[in-house]
Amino acid sequence: MQKGRGRTSRVRRRKLSRGSESRGVNESYKSEFIELKKWLKDRKFKDTNLAPALFPGTGRGLMSKISLQEGQMIISLPESCLLTTDAVIGSYLGAYITKWKPPPSPLLVLCTFLVSEKHAGDQSPWKPYLEILPKVYTCPVCLEPEVVNLLPEPLKGKAEEQRAHVQEFFASSRDFFSSLQPLFVEAVDSIFSYSALLWAWCTVNTRAVYLRQRQQECLSVELDTCALAPYLDLLNHSPDAQVKAAFNEETRCYEIRTTSSWRKHEEVFICYGPHDNQKLLLEYGFVSIRNPHACVYVPRDILVKYLPSTDKQMNKKISILKDHGFIENLTFGWDGPSWRLLTALKLLCLEAEKFKCWKKVLLGEVISDSNEKTSLDIAQKICYYFTEETNAMLQKVSHMKDEKVSLINQLTLVDTLWTEELKILQASAGILCSLQAALP
Repeated sequence: MQKGRGRTSRVRRRKLSRGSESRGVNESYKSEFIELKKWLKDRKFKDTNLAPALFPGTGRGLMSKISLQEGQMIISLPESCLLTTDAVIGSYLGAYITKWKPPPSPLLVLCTFLVSEKHAGDQSPWKPYLEILPKVYTCPVCLEPEVVNLLPEPLKGKAEEQRAHVQEFFASSRDFFSSLQPLFVEAVDSIFSYSALLWAWCTVNTRAVYLRQRQQECLSVELDTCALAPYLDLLNHSPDAQVKAAFNEETRCYEIRTTSSWRKHEEVFICYGPHDNQKLLLEYGFVSIRNPHACVYVPRDILVKYLPSTDKQMNKKISILKDHGFIENLTFGWDGPSWRLLTALKLLCLEAEKFKCWKKVLLGEVISDSNEKTSLDIAQKICYYFTEETNAMLQKVSHMKDEKVSLINQLTLVDTLWTEELKILQASAGILCSLQAALP
């Protein structure tokens, strides 16, 4: 097991974060939460364990009202509280959904309902839930283009793909929206605008829980696995949180149980998955501080940046790496360069007379002391290169903060991402020095 990745380390990290600065301010008294609790109670939800609160660092979340023990139920949300495709098809939209060809996707159905209900305002039975949803999101698809340009290259490319995907989703849905005109006095184009659909798409993408539902003939063949879970979706992410979450077929409730303990008045977390910070920003719009899964990606062009251009076998080496899946997901982490990155560099650094040993390299065998040394030297140079680039980007972001005050929240998010990557590179540089010093 890698150092710092075990259960003891997770508990220690969580205890370190449990100082007075982690205490939240109870927000149960706020009108929107009073209304939400009434709405949930009418739908048979009972909650005695959690309360909405505002926390430094994570913002709005849920706080434990009592001490929670290992295995204890954190939350049990009845099916009647969940927003699913079944609920939408059972609503006034059902007749339009069932007759539309080709059948709409589960995602489109949920997004359409969210936009329609938000437009309904006070008349919407879902208003108490809609009122506590974010008004804006910070996924890259919502960021200004000049801010997206400040992202690390791998994330920047994925952000542009995400934006293109949502734009295509909107364009391909407009005919379906037009079919809903009989439901509205206003023109549907003004209701189902790009910004409205983008908000709904982000709501589903960032807040939905996994709930596998039966395939319905009136929907497209995409898996129907998303459900919105009011109140439950206030739980924030922590990479160290350990919970069990699933829909209980017997109780017909979506249940979350903790597999660790929480003290009274602490923020209670769930884990969205073992995601690095670029993934968290892309999918959920935030960066996790001291994320053990965080890493810095090494693209192909940087991988070969410090290798001799005279190597006649370079193209063949690259081809081998590509064929065996060693071109993607090469990273620096808190514990130094990944095994995959070092393995790729060892193969790329093979001398001509040792090239026939490439299979042994991929199996993790040591070919020679010189090959080990050369690959570590190249890894160190790449690490220093990224460190310089990261420092330069942090300076650029800092200057933009002074010039673009209106974008301060977006720029602060990008600043946090680069700062965490700098910390990782500094940790990796130290570990590389130790590895080099240990060589004969």
